Amino acid sequence: MNTTVSSGSEPLRFTGSGAEYFGIWIVNLLLTLVTFGIYSAWAKVRRLQYFYRHTEVAGSSFDFHGSPTKILIGRVVAVLLLVVYNYSVRLHSPLTLFVLIGLAVIMPWLLRNSLRFRLYNTSWRGTRFHFRGTTAGSYRVFLLNGFLALITLYAMLPFAHQRLKAYQHDNSWFGRTRCSFHARAGSFYAIYLGVLGVVALVVGACLALGVGRAIAGYLKLKAEHGHIDPVAMIRTVGVLYLVVALLAVSVGPLFHALITNLIWSNTRLGAHRIECRMSPPGLVWITLSNFVLVVLTLGLYIPFASVRLARFQLEAISVKTAGELQFEAAEPEAIGAVGEEAATAFDFDISL
Repeated sequence: MNTTVSSGSEPLRFTGSGAEYFGIWIVNLLLTLVTFGIYSAWAKVRRLQYFYRHTEVAGSSFDFHGSPTKILIGRVVAVLLLVVYNYSVRLHSPLTLFVLIGLAVIMPWLLRNSLRFRLYNTSWRGTRFHFRGTTAGSYRVFLLNGFLALITLYAMLPFAHQRLKAYQHDNSWFGRTRCSFHARAGSFYAIYLGVLGVVALVVGACLALGVGRAIAGYLKLKAEHGHIDPVAMIRTVGVLYLVVALLAVSVGPLFHALITNLIWSNTRLGAHRIECRMSPPGLVWITLSNFVLVVLTLGLYIPFASVRLARFQLEAISVKTAGELQFEAAEPEAIGAVGEEAATAFDFDISL
């Protein structure tokens, strides 16, 4: 089938509400607990369907078609892999090396399958997305580039990140229309170095304020059996912990906003451009305030926080159309969910 939208600028809209999602979230949580985790696959589908179906562009929403049964099977396989990995590490035996080599060999294939599963089960106006990256490409991106980043003490991490996004976006299709990625490695290095510069600036400010010297002085006095003012010590350590906590909460969202803007603003869908203008300070504020509210409500604010974050991020994106958007559906595929759940089990985020 063909999907047609008139030319112009089409912003993404998120129509969900925290109160509405709360009902889905609490039912998912309770059923997952009483079924000892078995219902988690169905809970994942319900959650994704809610967020997809409340995300609109040009008046039409997305949809998610993943099978809970396939996700459950994939989750079982992923958990088994995780158990084998953790058990081998605890043994401290030569078997650990073979397990790590085995995981390194299989993970690129699993991660490629993760991309295929998530995209193929995403649709808009009846037309599905597809991922057509090769297995060889996945080994080059996930294994070779990851290894190069490791042995260079992460000096090549921005380059590896850029190659990952190029592999992911250049091989993504909407029906028979191909996406393309245009960001250079230099732009990734600029963001990485900029964020590192912010961290260095904050740490330098702490040192300049004498926090480090004060703690060193207190420790020296203690070693010499001198008198330490406990109130002053608590105040100094408290300031240090506050700065570290704020830095930890702020750096992630700051980096996420900058890198998301770079990635999506350099992605094309055929001849049509995607633009992302997410405010880094805005994302830092939402992340920090969500964290505080979740703690104060003992977790009950989680669904409201999820909706608030989704709305902020999605509504920063728009599609700049070049004439009319016309999409032709491609042939259906049969894809399992093992890779998707393996990526989740090993906490490897490739969703950007």
